[in-house]
Amino acid sequence: MKNLLLPVITGCLIANLCNAQTGKTEITRWQDGKKGAVSITWDDGSINQFKVALPLLNRFKFPGTFFIITGQIPGSQYQGKFIGRPVKEIISETATVPTNKTNLFERASAASYLGLVGPMDYYYNAGSLVDAGKTDEAIKLIDELYKKVRNGEFKPGVQHNPEYMDAHGTNWAEIRKYAAQGHEFASHMITHPRLAILDEPNMLYEMEKSKLEILNHLGASYTFSGEGPFGTENERVMEYAYKVYPALRNRMPEPWLKEITRGNKSNPGNTDKEYIQFQRGATTKTPLPMMKAWVDTTVNKNNTWLVLTIHGVEGIGWEALPKQELDEYFTYIKARQKNLWVATFGNVTRYMRERQSAKLQVKQGDGKITVSLSHPLNKAMYNVPLTLKTYIPQKWKTVKIAQGNKSRIVKPVIALDEKGPYVLYRAYPNDAQITLSGI
Repeated sequence: MKNLLLPVITGCLIANLCNAQTGKTEITRWQDGKKGAVSITWDDGSINQFKVALPLLNRFKFPGTFFIITGQIPGSQYQGKFIGRPVKEIISETATVPTNKTNLFERASAASYLGLVGPMDYYYNAGSLVDAGKTDEAIKLIDELYKKVRNGEFKPGVQHNPEYMDAHGTNWAEIRKYAAQGHEFASHMITHPRLAILDEPNMLYEMEKSKLEILNHLGASYTFSGEGPFGTENERVMEYAYKVYPALRNRMPEPWLKEITRGNKSNPGNTDKEYIQFQRGATTKTPLPMMKAWVDTTVNKNNTWLVLTIHGVEGIGWEALPKQELDEYFTYIKARQKNLWVATFGNVTRYMRERQSAKLQVKQGDGKITVSLSHPLNKAMYNVPLTLKTYIPQKWKTVKIAQGNKSRIVKPVIALDEKGPYVLYRAYPNDAQITLSGI
C-alpha cells in the first residue's frame, strides 16, 4: 500500500474558530487537497512521443496517458481487416443498388480493404461528414467512390492513413517498460478508423480487439481508458464504446460532470456540477500563452480538470510540437504543482467516480477516531486512494494514522482553517478501517 497519507495537519491560529465537530470527515475534491487536476494525454503513439516527450515527462515526474494505435505495433495479433461479405460482392451490388442509409456503413467499412489506393480518402471524408451529421452527403461520396472502383480508376495497392503510418518505431516490450514508469497506455483502436461510418461488426472489431491486444500485452488495468479517433462524439459510436471502455476521453456521461470538449471554444464558467472536464488540444496553432492560461484557469477554479490532448512531437505526427515548447510548458505546470494534481486520464476518472459513490462512517471513542471508507464500484478497476480530511481535537499535537498494517506518525503544520485543526491523508476504499489517534 503506497502513499497511505499526506503528512499535513493544520491547526487553528484563533482558538474561537476551532468549533468544528471533532471527527468530521470529508473526501477532498482532488487528491491531496489540490485545487485542480491536469492530465497530459497523447494520441496515436508516434515515435517521438516516446523518444522525446516521455523522457521530458519523466524528468518532471509527470505521468502521461498514451492512446495508442495497436495494429501498427510489431507483435500485435490484430491488424485492420474487413469483417463481412466478400468485397467483390459488395462492389458488384453497387452497380444496381444505390448507396443509402441501410447499406452506407457496410460499404464504407469495406472501402479501405478493396486492395486499391485511393478509396481510403473517400472513406475518411465520408466518416467526417457522418460525424458532422451530414449523412446524405456521405452517401453521395460513397456512391461516387464505388462508381470509380467499378470504372477501374484506382491503382492496386495497400493504403494506410497518416496516423497509422506515423505510429511506428516502438514495440510492446518498450511500452511495458514505459508503463512500469507510471504512464498509462490506452486504446486508440486498431487502425485509427472513422468509427462513425463503420457498421456494427467492424466498429466492434476495432474497439474490442484493440482492447484485447492491450490486455494481452499489458494487463487488465490498461483496458480502462479509450479514445475514439478524431474525438468523435457520435451518439451511435458512444453507445457501443461505453460498453467496451469504462472511461472514454470522447465523452463521459456523468451527471455530476460538465464537459468542455476539444471542439468547444468555451472556458469553464459557473456550473452546478461537481466537476468540469476542460479538454484542450495543444497544436502548432495554439499560442503558448493561451496554453499557460488553461493551467491558470484550472488553478483558480477548484473544480476543473484540464485534459491536454497532444499529437505529434518534433516533426513526427499531426501538429507536431517542438521539444523546447513542451519543456517550457511542463516547467510552467511544474511551478504550479503545489495546487495541481498531475495524473493519468484513467486515475483522475477513477478518483472522481470513487469519490462520488463513496460512503464514509466515522466513530469516536477511547481517544481515537475510526473511519470506514467504501464504494460499490469494481474493486479491481477502481483502486485509487482517496484523500480524506478529518478534523481532530485541538489538543492532538501529533497524530498517528493507520490503515491495516501501514501507519505513519505526523506532526502538525500550522495553517488557517476557520473550522479547526484537521489532517489530510490518503486512504484506500474497501480496505481496513482507518484509525487516527493523538500521541
